[in-house]
Amino acid sequence: MADLTCSQCQASVSDAEKKLWVCDKCGNHSRLGWQQRLSITADEGSFNEFDSGMRSGNPIEFPEYEEKINGLMKSCGTGEAVVTGKCTIKGFPAVIGIMDSNFMMASMGSVVGEKITRAIEYATANKLPCIVFSASGGARMQEGIISLMQMAKTSGAIARHTEAGQLYISVVTDPTTGGVTASFAMLGDVILAEPGVTLGFAGKRVIQDTINTVLPDRFQTSEFVYEHGFIDLVPHRKDMPDVLAQIIRLHGYKGGK
Repeated sequence: MADLTCSQCQASVSDAEKKLWVCDKCGNHSRLGWQQRLSITADEGSFNEFDSGMRSGNPIEFPEYEEKINGLMKSCGTGEAVVTGKCTIKGFPAVIGIMDSNFMMASMGSVVGEKITRAIEYATANKLPCIVFSASGGARMQEGIISLMQMAKTSGAIARHTEAGQLYISVVTDPTTGGVTASFAMLGDVILAEPGVTLGFAGKRVIQDTINTVLPDRFQTSEFVYEHGFIDLVPHRKDMPDVLAQIIRLHGYKGGK
């Protein structure tokens, strides 16, 4: 198995895959691609992808946008910054969305918003829990105002899912900022976050300059946000599938192992 150099303490992590890409010296949870996240979350062989052929256009004719997208499609193994589908987690059927920060920092453009909305709507129609792993730099500037519209679209889908009595779990991973934080990432019935995640809307420096106050060192970390009541739990990565399955079971869904 491949080794990993920890981005926090620079220690060498041997057998990184076996350790779920978590540093055994400082506990740092390394960022994951969508394939890695799926492999440690969903039951093996259970994932069926939605909307795999959906591709971004160039609505405001941003220079070299299409070339950028085409290059990332090859390097990331996906057509966009989020992969959605149906799977089982510890035997419980669920709809899942996984954002990949390797794809334009998982910024939310029209396709990201549409794929997440469709996934939520599928979960609503089929009375399934929906889980979205967020990781994003926010709205995608290359799509202008259309990117901002995705905040309302995804939020509306979640509202309808809730009104139908179904469960939405948001799992915040590193980093989750901007318009994603201001929409579906913080609208979960239950909100989880991995340890050490950067979570916020505006950047720390912007906030400090605006309110003219020095903010704590741990400001906008998942632990800080948890201590102040904005998220429900910060489980270790190895425990995440069990935690998700337990939450799903407690909300009355059938299945499980």
